[in-house]
Amino acid sequence: MSDVLEPVAARMPEAPASPLPDGACDTHTHVFGPFDRFPVPAPSSYAPPIAPPPVHQEMLDRAGLSRAVLIQPAPYGTDNSALLEALGQRPETTRGVGVLSAEADDADFERLATANIKGLRFNEMRDPRGGGRYKGSIGLDQYLLLAPRMKEHGFVPHVWAKCATLAELLPSAIREAGQPFVIDHLAGIDIEKGTADPDFRTLVDLLKDGLIWIKLSLCRNSTDTPGYESQRPFHEALTEANPDRLMWGSDWPFVRMYDKSPDVGHLLDVFAEWTPDAALRRRILVDNPASLYGFGATA
Repeated sequence: MSDVLEPVAARMPEAPASPLPDGACDTHTHVFGPFDRFPVPAPSSYAPPIAPPPVHQEMLDRAGLSRAVLIQPAPYGTDNSALLEALGQRPETTRGVGVLSAEADDADFERLATANIKGLRFNEMRDPRGGGRYKGSIGLDQYLLLAPRMKEHGFVPHVWAKCATLAELLPSAIREAGQPFVIDHLAGIDIEKGTADPDFRTLVDLLKDGLIWIKLSLCRNSTDTPGYESQRPFHEALTEANPDRLMWGSDWPFVRMYDKSPDVGHLLDVFAEWTPDAALRRRILVDNPASLYGFGATA
């Protein structure tokens, strides 16, 4: 009996209520497959979504998004082959964040760098089914071993972790390696502690100083759909602190969420409601990701 769970269909979006600016970027998406060429290794932590590059492009088109950053999903581990192929199909409009271990050699770095990879991802979240890291993920313990070559290739570290973990680990990691970090999923906030939480304030201070970027992604922090109102105070605290270091990301195709997966168009509508200033929305959706990931200019 196979340890690979059967693939599931990815939820496709409705168009958001308001058109997006030209160059709008979803900075947190994933591709899986095609599975006949890029099977998910066994055992896997979750049923992989059916999200090969054509389906990913259809999602972007439906939502009105012009650009995307593809994040290497944990089940593929350090085998970035599916990611690299997807990037090669749309080099003008996609960028990538890969995964490498400390055993990676110079050829591994070169291969990723020439394929529009702009960062490496580190994961400190735990699989609720077993308590360990998600299979295939690389922890921050390997970051300092990789940091010198990451800096050489212009790779920015991306990390997913709980807010308390980030507040504990990031200041020393930034100090030792001298690199800014990109923080996934609204910095892993603890909603019950509120915006006065000392751990959250530590991250706000790092954001103010320009030492971190934060992705305004909602679906991993609460289940108070469809409005996500419990997260709005955190969103507002971050946009007030330093909007030049914020980006928007959906997390499509919403692994492990299955029938609770949100609609990307609706997530964009929530973002627009919470960010009523059009110039600020453009900065977060277009200008900031263009600066960090090296997209071309827009009109």
